[in-house]
Parts: sequence; C-alpha cells; structure tokens
Amino acid sequence: MVHHFFKGKDELFAHSVELPADPEQVLAGVADADPDRRAELIVRTVLRLWESPAQAALLAFLRGSIGSKAKTALLREMVERRVISRIMASVPGPPEEVALRGNLVATQVVGLMMVRYVVRLEPLASAAPDEVVQLVAHTVQRYLTGPLT
Repeated sequence: MVHHFFKGKDELFAHSVELPADPEQVLAGVADADPDRRAELIVRTVLRLWESPAQAALLAFLRGSIGSKAKTALLREMVERRVISRIMASVPGPPEEVALRGNLVATQVVGLMMVRYVVRLEPLASAAPDEVVQLVAHTVQRYLTGPLT
C-alpha cells in the first residue's frame, strides 16, 4: 500500500510527520565536499537551518518525534538513508567503520541541536554561529576522518 500512495517510505514519513526541511536541499553540496574538510560545512549547514525561520517547526518536529515510538523509528530510518548517507558519501573506509563514523557525527550534531536549541544551555545557546563552528567542527571532523581510538 505504501508504494500505491507514496513514492516510498521517505515520502510516507515526510507526510506523516511534516518534515520542516528537505534533507536533500539542506545538505546539497555536502556529499561533494572533500571529506577531510567536510565538518565545518556540516556544522554551518545545521546552524544555518536552525537559525532560520524554520526553527519553531524544527523544535516541534523534534519534540514530537522523540515522544512517539513510531515516529522515532521512521525518523531513524530517514536519518540513516537521507542524512547520514549524504554526510558520509565518499568517506573512505570499510562500510562498518563508515557507518560507525556516521553515527558518531550524528551524536555531535543531535547533541548540538538539543543543547543549543531545545535545552538552551548557556553560554552555547547564545554563542555566535562562527564560534560554535570553531568549537564543534574539530570533533565532527575527527569522527569523519580522524583516528577513532
């Protein structure tokens, strides 16, 4: 039935939870960036999205998805297929390692979103975006291409 009414699970998910932003548009160009210099672009992209007028919808989406087992499961699948796969495109390494690196990048990005925009812990919540990029991008880059030990 999903394929009868929708192009696939991603479209079903988008309709069922009303995504506030299209991951393909938001992450345009990330997959083409040099993996050794991709972290800054990722962090800037996330901050630009969350500092945009879409912030209220993003907050509502995040809160609503976390509170529902079904929506959380759909969110997990969508994040793996449409977000992490784009962020990790062309990152060298065995598939298991690349998947782990993608999960580690997600810990930093989701943690940043939660602390800065949901919990609003200071001084991170009011730090300038350029300062946040300087503070966070190094860790994201290590998870992308640096040593994992």
